[in-house]
Amino acid sequence: MTYETVIYECRDGVGILRLHRPDRMNAVIEQLYLDVQSVIKEATADDNVRALILTGSVRKRPEGDKQAFCAGADLKEHKKGERSPWQKREYILLAHETTRQLYFFPKPVIVAVNGAARGAGTELALNGDFLLMADDATIAFPETGLGTFVGGGVTSHLSKLIGRQRAKELVFTGRVLDGRAAVDIGLALGSYPIDELMPAALQLAATMAEKAPISMKFAKTILNQAESLDLQTTLMIEAEAILACMTTEDWREGIVAFAEKRKPKYYGR
Repeated sequence: MTYETVIYECRDGVGILRLHRPDRMNAVIEQLYLDVQSVIKEATADDNVRALILTGSVRKRPEGDKQAFCAGADLKEHKKGERSPWQKREYILLAHETTRQLYFFPKPVIVAVNGAARGAGTELALNGDFLLMADDATIAFPETGLGTFVGGGVTSHLSKLIGRQRAKELVFTGRVLDGRAAVDIGLALGSYPIDELMPAALQLAATMAEKAPISMKFAKTILNQAESLDLQTTLMIEAEAILACMTTEDWREGIVAFAEKRKPKYYGR
């Protein structure tokens, strides 16, 4: 399927979703959110997709390619006409629904930040499972300096990733972090030279794509809930997940493959 503002493909069990408005540094408009939601729906239904990579497209220029992840909301589009209070609310709810769908996507999501991530870009980035960055890519939360506020669950995700004090410092000041600085404070999992970013993301995704899909779905769902559950509830949920896995063909395949000292082949059933 062809999309207006994103490029999507699936290779070797890994879906690759590229935000694609390169002339606007992949800045967000309503159609981009709708396209991301459509890809999420497509990838959820496709059993061949075992993991998803979200990244930005590259603007080709004679003087050199310009990398961008997502510069945030497209302010040029916002200036075209004053929105009514209802339209503003609908836009915000559309953005939040998109980040919610990304967060609850039942398969691993690796976000490869290849350039500047601001505003809506950071909201998308923090709703993945793993954040990888290019060394010279940057991420920041400039909203308080623009008279607006962060969304997409950033206040929750950021506090869980780096602690409340660090989260406040980044949101209050809008300080810009490059890839290495983001790794240093625990915001990103890894930082790489730009030419190594996608290979690293693909390698991580490929590793996850080899795992049992049902087990991975349980792992993501339960780990995402972990901080809000008490130990007794967690033990009960884990027990039910183990029992459910033990009824699958993949569980049997894992045991047989281990005994035969070969790599298992899982089908998600």
